[in-house]
Amino acid sequence: MENIIEIKNLVKKYDDFKLGSLDLNIPSGSIIGLIGENGAGKTTLIKCILNIINRDEGSIKVFGKDNKEYEGDIKEDIGIVLDNIFFPEIIQVKDIDTIMKGIYKNWNSEVFKKYLQDFELPRKSIIKNLSKGMRKKLEIITAISHSPKLLILDEPTSGLDPVVRSEVLEIFMDFIQDEEHSILLSTHITSDLEHIADKIVFIDKGNIVLDKTRDELLENYGILKCDKDYFDKIDKKDIMAYKKNKYDCEILINNKNEIVKKYPECIIDKITLEELMVLIIKGEKVC
Repeated sequence: MENIIEIKNLVKKYDDFKLGSLDLNIPSGSIIGLIGENGAGKTTLIKCILNIINRDEGSIKVFGKDNKEYEGDIKEDIGIVLDNIFFPEIIQVKDIDTIMKGIYKNWNSEVFKKYLQDFELPRKSIIKNLSKGMRKKLEIITAISHSPKLLILDEPTSGLDPVVRSEVLEIFMDFIQDEEHSILLSTHITSDLEHIADKIVFIDKGNIVLDKTRDELLENYGILKCDKDYFDKIDKKDIMAYKKNKYDCEILINNKNEIVKKYPECIIDKITLEELMVLIIKGEKVC
């Protein structure tokens, strides 16, 4: 499977923050979930990919082309939803159609109008009068109405109720069905990724700490629970991170099948992406 994005040795430095050095490949036909707490570097990475900010070191190829040298060619095939809406607030919803016709040669007015109807967005409404959720839906509709090969989405379902979120996730799944399209999706709603992501990239303090398939994370990783006395019997090599509670200990492990055999007295719970994030970021490490 070809990579739609190839990142090698990427570095971006600020006075108080450094991203990288990062290596990351995003295969065609997949949904990549980008997770991490605020300030971890997710948005910086996205802005580097889109060449909104200049990288200090490394290379970024999108569709096999350098994202700086071929920026004009590349942007035609990328749909973007960033955290802040980019539409002028004084125009009407229907005016987006006219604006985008002049920007994207593949803009599809019929697709755009159908999505407006499906999502019950009033065509004549002024954008500043839309709710946060309706604005987000408008951004998503716009991003996918010019037949992009790649969607890059920063918090695309933020502010949406569960029903609409479900509808949006179905659109994302339909988008990648032909295995020629891909999605890079940064979100704090990790439960969404548990349903649709093929791969999870976890960034913490500017570095990639996990780059695994969703199935590998959810099937192999887990939380081993034991009392405090038993904790000292756990091989330190089996501990990725841990948290000591009032009555027990929670230990992050990454080889569930082996751990079950090694410590049959202990309970091993399935793990969610949210629990994984919390334990890695806030949990204690074995020295």
